[in-house]
Amino acid sequence: MAAGNKPEAVEVTFADFDGVLYHISNPNGDKTKVMVSISLKFYKELQAHGADELLKKVYRSFLQRARKERTGQLSTIGMMKPCMLNLKKDRVTIVFSTVFKDDDDVVIGKVFIQEFKEGRRASHTAPQVLFSHKEPPLELKDTDASVGNNIGYITFVLFPCHTNAISQDNTIDQIHTFQDYLHYHIKFSKAYIHTHMWAKTYDIFKVLNHA
Repeated sequence: MAAGNKPEAVEVTFADFDGVLYHISNPNGDKTKVMVSISLKFYKELQAHGADELLKKVYRSFLQRARKERTGQLSTIGMMKPCMLNLKKDRVTIVFSTVFKDDDDVVIGKVFIQEFKEGRRASHTAPQVLFSHKEPPLELKDTDASVGNNIGYITFVLFPCHTNAISQDNTIDQIHTFQDYLHYHIKFSKAYIHTHMWAKTYDIFKVLNHA
């Protein structure tokens, strides 16, 4: 915290790849302190290789005792904090928002989501994926959902083949990391375009220099 700035409360949960969940909060409501909790499905495997001892050695008194492990699909889905979660007998609808950095990100994001729509046409077992830009979808009508040029809403319609006992863990992991996955590909698509443009510009300069 910079000198003179007033500390603010923080309460954030977000996901990373391989089902990793981060929870950042103020311990006991103390705004001058920040606690970072990490949930790893494979932590027991790391424990077998001395993870506990390494953490104690590195963090010492800063290391806090882990909370009781959460179990069950509902607990896991609840940590995702979607804008809307609608459970029906034959489907589960999940709607969440994402924020784009600029107009270029919006364009690339739309193209990326379109690929998922094409995938739905090619495979009847693929989930339905919908995208709304600026305005929230009908599922969030008459709510305080955010609107704006940089706001997008992604809707997943999951069917029993995605939520049964065999598939549900993988489905949850994929939903968890979708925003990271989307913005990762947006950034690398822009990087590829810029690199390609620079390469073409360099080729033009070479031709002009030899003219």
